[in-house]
Amino acid sequence: MNTLRITGGQVLRPDMTVESADLLVDRDEGTILEIGTEIDADATETLDAEDCLVMPGLVNAHCHAAMTLLRGHADDKPLGRWLQEDIWPAEAALTPEDVRIGTELGILEMIKSGTTAFADMYFEVPEVAAAVEESGVRARIGHGVVTIGKDEADAWDDADESLEIAREFDGAAEGRIHTAVMPHSLTTVGEEYLRELASTAHEEGISVHYHANETTDEVDPIVEERDERPLAYAEELGMLTEADFIAHGVHTDAEEIDLLAESGTGVVHCPASNMKLASGMAPIQDMLDAGVTVGLGTDGAASNNDLDLFDEMRDAAMLGKLASNDASAVAASDVVRMATAGSADVIGLPGGRLEVGAVADIAVIDLDAPHLTPANNLVSHLAYAVRGSDVRHTVCDGQVLMRDREVLTLDEEAVKARARDAATELFERV
Repeated sequence: MNTLRITGGQVLRPDMTVESADLLVDRDEGTILEIGTEIDADATETLDAEDCLVMPGLVNAHCHAAMTLLRGHADDKPLGRWLQEDIWPAEAALTPEDVRIGTELGILEMIKSGTTAFADMYFEVPEVAAAVEESGVRARIGHGVVTIGKDEADAWDDADESLEIAREFDGAAEGRIHTAVMPHSLTTVGEEYLRELASTAHEEGISVHYHANETTDEVDPIVEERDERPLAYAEELGMLTEADFIAHGVHTDAEEIDLLAESGTGVVHCPASNMKLASGMAPIQDMLDAGVTVGLGTDGAASNNDLDLFDEMRDAAMLGKLASNDASAVAASDVVRMATAGSADVIGLPGGRLEVGAVADIAVIDLDAPHLTPANNLVSHLAYAVRGSDVRHTVCDGQVLMRDREVLTLDEEAVKARARDAATELFERV
């Protein structure tokens, strides 16, 4: 049997306990065969996890990976101005090759910080899919639809493209790619398009993902026009089902939280982006208390400005405490679950748990650093002290993507060089 053995480490189990154990992985099937101290099997390949914590690979449940090319381009502005004055004009100048290069750079950053799966809303999606396939990670991808400012024919073309992309790429990359229909938001896509997208997607078993309640500017117009909250509107449109998931959910009230819990619709919390754009503080502890499935996302690198989910965990915990005015809110174990099993569940991908039979999506954290000493509580360290640069090995679907900080599936120096050149040329055009 073609196997991978991860030896000598401590393993984070789904109940947030930690035990000394090895892992044995079936590399052909991409699944975990055994976890324990007495594994009696010779392995084809071995990863040394001495002085390390072996944990599930992180799952970035909402991002726009190609926006790495826009990192640092536009800072210190509110969401509306940031989009209209800086981001949308720059994105209009992106070529398909730019999207491929930016996505590769984003995936490189995610592999190096222990992320093995992500959900991505963007355009030129065939280029995104190609980058995912080459790099070896897992993803749920989709074409983002915006109909405002377009004539009817162009708007329907945009909506149709999202459906066609979802049909074409689901199951690609040997099953590591899944898809969703992705209208940008409830305010940037017209009602008739939202209804048609949701109806057709669900008839065909396709998930729907969109931004919702990110700012008051996404809430107030719907309340004023329809005399109802955005998520009540989404429910009417058929966009609030167990297969669907929303990004941000910052300005959600108690009734909307109940709608999320009752429908099974997941929420992706993006605390760094929400803070940077002054969008607000999402009521995450209230969501958790209500039974809402909550995942964690970075959003794009233009509004974060990195794709390191360890940073995001710390931000989620800190901001959650401020939002609740309670130091016990959004505890360390909560954010670790959000970044692993929670995110995987929200976006409907396997992963997020280390147990026999689960997919072998794994991050190995090197604990031999001053900022991780002493190792009094490793779950606490994951939430408050670990950095993406502490990741030693990254494994997805049983394949080693990074060994001892060297990424094996992408040429790191070449990716960075292409990204520098692409960004320079992009902003000359802009």
